[in-house]
Amino acid sequence: MAGPDWFTFFMKRNPSLSIRSPEATSLTRATSFNRQNVERFFNSLGQVIERYKFDGSDIWNVDETGVTTVQSQVRVVARRGVKQVGAMTSGERGVLVSVACAVQALGNSIPPFFVFPRKRYKELFIQSGPTGSAGSGNASGWMQDEDFLLFLAQFAKHTKVSPERVLLLLDNHCSHISVKAIDFCKEKGMVLLTSPSPHCSHKLQPLDRSVYGPFKKMVNAASDTWMNMNPAKTIYDIPSIVKTAQSAAATPKNIQAGFQSTGIWPFNPDIFEEYDYAPSQVTDCPCPGTSLTSGTFQPQSPPTHLGTTTSDSSAVNDVTMSCAPDEPSTSGVSPGQAFNPLTVRPFPKAGPRETTGRIRKKRKSEILRHTSEASTDGRTEKRKQKCKEEFLCKE
Repeated sequence: MAGPDWFTFFMKRNPSLSIRSPEATSLTRATSFNRQNVERFFNSLGQVIERYKFDGSDIWNVDETGVTTVQSQVRVVARRGVKQVGAMTSGERGVLVSVACAVQALGNSIPPFFVFPRKRYKELFIQSGPTGSAGSGNASGWMQDEDFLLFLAQFAKHTKVSPERVLLLLDNHCSHISVKAIDFCKEKGMVLLTSPSPHCSHKLQPLDRSVYGPFKKMVNAASDTWMNMNPAKTIYDIPSIVKTAQSAAATPKNIQAGFQSTGIWPFNPDIFEEYDYAPSQVTDCPCPGTSLTSGTFQPQSPPTHLGTTTSDSSAVNDVTMSCAPDEPSTSGVSPGQAFNPLTVRPFPKAGPRETTGRIRKKRKSEILRHTSEASTDGRTEKRKQKCKEEFLCKE
């Protein structure tokens, strides 16, 4: 039995297994989501909830996603044996429009905020979008400091925030933690809590966990329907497509499931299991300048007393004998204990990073209100602005 027949037989013998399409995850995301970063985030979240007595109606999550004029094609029904199956799109390469959304732990949401790749924004860009939505524009179409400040104004307008009664959860992108944004939130009584890193949003952002996935599928389906009735799609048609997709994706059930799966509300800091941190084990190394035995990092070394001979066949035989319950244990495995391959070949560990002259500040989970981190960032930005003004005065 070989080839497809063997594979079919194997799958039938193991009904608990199935063929799945893996989700593409970068190495940076896999290594950034580690126990230390997650514990720091939940410790900060617990402190904020206990201090301000927040409940589900006060906790909001803010994040952006991109919608392009060229949608990803969905599966279609075609004749068997046909080599080429096509579907109409607006072009091969699309133009991106950023969409910022905010959802509440109880299942509510506010109208989206659009960022168009246009230097001059006009209100007619969003006239076909959801009621109450707003927008802005810049050269890139990505969220910038000024755009996020406008989004915060829209958020305060729709939520009618009161002092110390709103908690905003967001990633620590530079546009989210500018001095103007922090000052605006302090004035309106909003408390900001950042996630450990933008690379942890796939696990700690409720919008990424349960809303943006269905949202992208709905956008693709609505785009296909649009292309059947219109010759092309531009960035000014995206708000009408988002209007159709948001009502079907940002449902109270999906939003509440996202907050529950991340452990934010109901508050559950032990929501993640050991296998969730498994990809980050390759970087679980001691700090530079410390020995392997001084820290918590204890790599498992292969057994050194596997046999008396040096041949490969004798070593394998000795490993088998050491796992038997009636033989004395010589490889660290007690009698009757299941054999673990990690005792022979542990997971590889990443080597030390190369030291370069450029030092980039690593951001962590921070409470951007009544903290020294926020004031430090503010002093740095104000110092840069002062130097810039002095330079312009000299000219």
